[in-house]
Amino acid sequence: MGTQVTVRLPKQLSAALEHARRRSGRKTSDIVRAALQDYLHVVSGKPAERVRGLIGSLDSGVPDLAGQHRAYILESLKRGR
Repeated sequence: MGTQVTVRLPKQLSAALEHARRRSGRKTSDIVRAALQDYLHVVSGKPAERVRGLIGSLDSGVPDLAGQHRAYILESLKRGR
């Protein structure tokens, strides 16, 4: 890894960080790194990192869309949509 940084946090920010750590199951250092990357607009090396927050977060309401996508597209084309 690179440089180590020590930061003093106000109690409220420290409590929020601890809450996020417990809720996400991630290490504190991972959360701080991600927050700094976001704040400083630093793009990580992996494209999936840029959309990590979106993965699995969208719900189409169609349970088998991934497996039957072709059929759904053809049906929508037949309807003129």
